[in-house]
Amino acid sequence: MLTTMRTACHRFFILLTVALPLSCASCDSISEKPTVKIGYMNCNNQQETMQRFRPLTRYLSEKVGVNFVAVPVDTHDFETRFKAGEFAITHTNSLLYIVLRERYGTNLIAAEKRGQFGSRSAGAIIARKGSGISRLSDIRGKRLAFGPMLAPTGYLAEYDLMLAAGINPESDLAFYSIPSGSYKHEKAIYGVLFGQYDLAAAPMLDLEVMTREGKISPDDFTIVAQSKLIPYCTFAAAKETDPGLAEKVRKALLELKPTDTVEIDGERVKVMKAAWIDGFEVLSDAEYNPLRDMARRTNMPPYQHY
Repeated sequence: MLTTMRTACHRFFILLTVALPLSCASCDSISEKPTVKIGYMNCNNQQETMQRFRPLTRYLSEKVGVNFVAVPVDTHDFETRFKAGEFAITHTNSLLYIVLRERYGTNLIAAEKRGQFGSRSAGAIIARKGSGISRLSDIRGKRLAFGPMLAPTGYLAEYDLMLAAGINPESDLAFYSIPSGSYKHEKAIYGVLFGQYDLAAAPMLDLEVMTREGKISPDDFTIVAQSKLIPYCTFAAAKETDPGLAEKVRKALLELKPTDTVEIDGERVKVMKAAWIDGFEVLSDAEYNPLRDMARRTNMPPYQHY
């Protein structure tokens, strides 16, 4: 009898040890989440981009049930890496969104809201107050600093303003340049403040943020000209991305609240505060047409011709 019981227990143990690995393997396959990369265009530098958007990426992972991975990408490398299929989801400025839309058929997900104009912003040409420069007709022969060349409100909008006023930036200015390194917008604005340049192409959002942070005062500058409002930074999905996944991302972005937190490096952080955003809004692709018109008038991507 004892021998029979031992034999039965032995058989049960063998069955158990065989069944457990099969059961665990099955659980692992069920719990595995697909990995999807989100390409984030660097605004100033890679470190800042990751600090801003890792919490948002974690939030999306938790909400959508996908293992999203944040990848910071330099603006001028973005199209090449996107074309190679590196990202399913993109977060870029509005001009780069148009480039990817026109050339690769990306689909709009949502526009980011930030500052007084929400999901839109404007570009301005500024001069130091007291400089005697108050109108576009005053800027001929002056020194101007642009932001990055693919910046919608730090280059494109201001270039378009000058052309509309009959001023050719290539021949009617003393010179123009783009500051080197990171924080180009801030450097251009500070360049006017401290006399390195007579004028700067300044995003209205940067002027707002720098004023709020106490870095500058509105009394320091004259707004020589300001563009119309155009869409701000934008989430989009590659044409091949599952529409259902893109819709889940959109829903999660629209539902994001100021109180939502995620854990990053052992610390609970507020997602919106970390990303410097006020929320998201759904725009139609047609609302980007004024920006397309600017790009055509200024011979900028994706409509440039030589």
